[in-house]
Amino acid sequence: MITAHGSGAVITTPRHPRVAKARRLLKRAFRHDDRLFLVEGPQGVSEALGEAGALRELFATEDAAARLSSLLDRARAADVPVHVTSGAVMDQLTQTVTPQGLVGVAGFRDVPLERICGASPQLVAVLAQVRDPGNAGTVLRSADAAGVDGVVLTDSSVDPYNPKCARASAGSIFHVPFVVGAPTIATIDALRGAGLRVLAAAADGDLALDDAGLGVPTAWVFGNEAHGVPSEVLAHCDGTVAVPIYGRAESLNLATAAALCLYASAQSQRAAGGCRT
Repeated sequence: MITAHGSGAVITTPRHPRVAKARRLLKRAFRHDDRLFLVEGPQGVSEALGEAGALRELFATEDAAARLSSLLDRARAADVPVHVTSGAVMDQLTQTVTPQGLVGVAGFRDVPLERICGASPQLVAVLAQVRDPGNAGTVLRSADAAGVDGVVLTDSSVDPYNPKCARASAGSIFHVPFVVGAPTIATIDALRGAGLRVLAAAADGDLALDDAGLGVPTAWVFGNEAHGVPSEVLAHCDGTVAVPIYGRAESLNLATAAALCLYASAQSQRAAGGCRT
């Protein structure tokens, strides 16, 4: 059903063809069939609009359309179709308890591993068997902030286009080159072939973070939230590094540990004698 709205029609049924096509993107198989994913909230939508051609379609509730009129104007100026919906329809497009009233449809962003390896990378993050979408999205965000040249999500890791992952990235999914579905060992070999030293973050690492010699081109491998980096992967790395814990905490959250490691490398690489100076 479509009803009147001050600036046009309002979609009030989830059975509307445009809504139904967007709703299917909540499932991984359909996302990969269509090579499209959902971006929720003004931050993600704004970052998508900053990349030419990234945003394909936009849905907004009447309230959000009024609150975020400048963002909707940007979308229309970029020839992105904008659909105003009821709150009930918006609820069908999100998986959050309190939707922000704005959902975009964007095209896939992943690149081949060869593109990252061929661009003389200095700092790369590899997610091996990382299963939590919130953690993966936060690592993307931290990698973006640390100036990482690429992120690789291996074939055993979460889908980065999962709505929770995209939301946790806070728009960084549109900034950082990333690879999806690469085999872990082959990825390590390719990164080493591109001139990077490969280090794995491990609670019982042989090296301390402060003494790991991080001024050189480095690829960090981060493992599963519960089990860490698999032993066969650790054996294939050039070294293992532990993040020191000075207090009484038993361990660090994966995303927090990854942020510390990536920033340690970024700072070392930019210091005197580092590979980016």
